[in-house]
Amino acid sequence: MAEKNSKLGIGTETGTMVGGAQPAAYSTGLRDGARSILLPIVLALSVLLLWELLVRLNNIPQVILPAPSAILKIILAQHEILLRHAVPTVLEAAGGFLIASVLGIALAVWLSYSRLAREALYPNLVFFQLIPKIALAPLFIIWLGIGTESRLAFSVFISFFPIVIATNAGFANVDRNMLKLCQSLTASEWQTFSSVKFPSALPYIFSGMKVAMTLAIIGVIIGEFITAQKGLGYLIVFATARAETGVAMAAIVVLCGGGLFLYGVVALAENIANRRYGVPRG
Repeated sequence: MAEKNSKLGIGTETGTMVGGAQPAAYSTGLRDGARSILLPIVLALSVLLLWELLVRLNNIPQVILPAPSAILKIILAQHEILLRHAVPTVLEAAGGFLIASVLGIALAVWLSYSRLAREALYPNLVFFQLIPKIALAPLFIIWLGIGTESRLAFSVFISFFPIVIATNAGFANVDRNMLKLCQSLTASEWQTFSSVKFPSALPYIFSGMKVAMTLAIIGVIIGEFITAQKGLGYLIVFATARAETGVAMAAIVVLCGGGLFLYGVVALAENIANRRYGVPRG
């Protein structure tokens, strides 16, 4: 009977510990999540407040540095113009990113399966990565004209390399024991790729895609700086030439908002892919 009570006592104590650990872990997770959201917001608001105070206390002219409140007023007053110019910029950046992602992942898959291609092509990819690509932007205008094609092509060109390099690194770092297990189970190449290689490389792929997303926007903006009649890059250049610093800053704010939206779409796709393939979160 004593042994039975002892067992029950242990079981009760263990159950209490387990039951108490779950709410504690849940509370810790909520606290960490709230912290990761609130800290960036508090820092950003603090910077904006300091910016506002410096402009007002030092009477800095708006043509040199407008206050955040002045920029907000311009955004509210001219939101239609800003949005009209934001649409082509965001669409071209998204299009360039999608093309670069498809081409980059496809090339990385080829490099992972072809030793000849890897030895011949990968060093050249690294070499091209070292070239200051902004210097090549005028050449795209010469080759493809002043339309959307040149901006889209340059966006693909500038955002293509991070995806290739990151994806290739992901395929190269797949667990060898898992590959040997697939061979012992006589799994096909497609089964090995879809069940082991691709899921293992997902963190690398999306790391490269997040970098590529920002570069795709940069590529489009550079193209709009050089030759465009619409887009946020064109609006920034036009407003700067007229000394309308507030309008230029408002366009930059809208551009940041569009970039955050596209980056959030990539992050959402990463979350869906991780859930689909059971990849643990970092």
